[in-house]
Amino acid sequence: MRIEIWSDVVCPWCYVGKRRLEKALGGFEHAEDVEIVYRSFELDPTAPRHGHELSTGVIARKYGRSEDEMRDMQQQLIELAAQDGLDFKLFETLHTNTVDAHRLLHLALETGGAALQRELKEALLAAYFTHARNVGDHDVLTEVAVAAGLDEARVREVLAGEEYASAVEADVAQARAYGATGVPFFVVDRKYGVSGAQPAAVFSQLLDQAWAESHPVLQTVGGDAEACGPDGCAI
Repeated sequence: MRIEIWSDVVCPWCYVGKRRLEKALGGFEHAEDVEIVYRSFELDPTAPRHGHELSTGVIARKYGRSEDEMRDMQQQLIELAAQDGLDFKLFETLHTNTVDAHRLLHLALETGGAALQRELKEALLAAYFTHARNVGDHDVLTEVAVAAGLDEARVREVLAGEEYASAVEADVAQARAYGATGVPFFVVDRKYGVSGAQPAAVFSQLLDQAWAESHPVLQTVGGDAEACGPDGCAI
């Protein structure tokens, strides 16, 4: 089973949704047979690549709210995220572009597979939300990527150019084709789509349903009747 997750590394609900999916996988008996691949989605492609403004004010202006109102909303999210074991520093995060982070996630997938990509995804989310680091800064990205297991020379090479930019654009186009207007957006085996940071119970139901469809159980018809066994026939 493959789960593709469209998300952004500066999306708080993406981090919450990730934790809730992981909780569901923790109780799923076939979890070892589930491959998770992250797809790119930019919440704000126009954000500066070297942002310096706190995200609270930017989001407040975007949605026509005061900064005090936005802080109240962020506090509610901080408390909710804590229920899923996450320590958000939302009042300290910077508004920044994430295309370079997404390009590194594609590098991780290509060079180390889904496992390495998952390591980098978690590291980037933690860097932004729990450590309030600037994930648009190349030095920060390099440090986080290398710590996650990527080759430093390749990381710097990718960041110095535009490699994997087309892959990021392709992911965004596919999300639109699916009808996804926000993230997180989860797609299981290209058959089932789930939008938003759903409760773990919803993810559990989704996993069971998708697994049952892709691994149908043989339905037997009729009762016991005479048959030869593994040792042959008695007559």
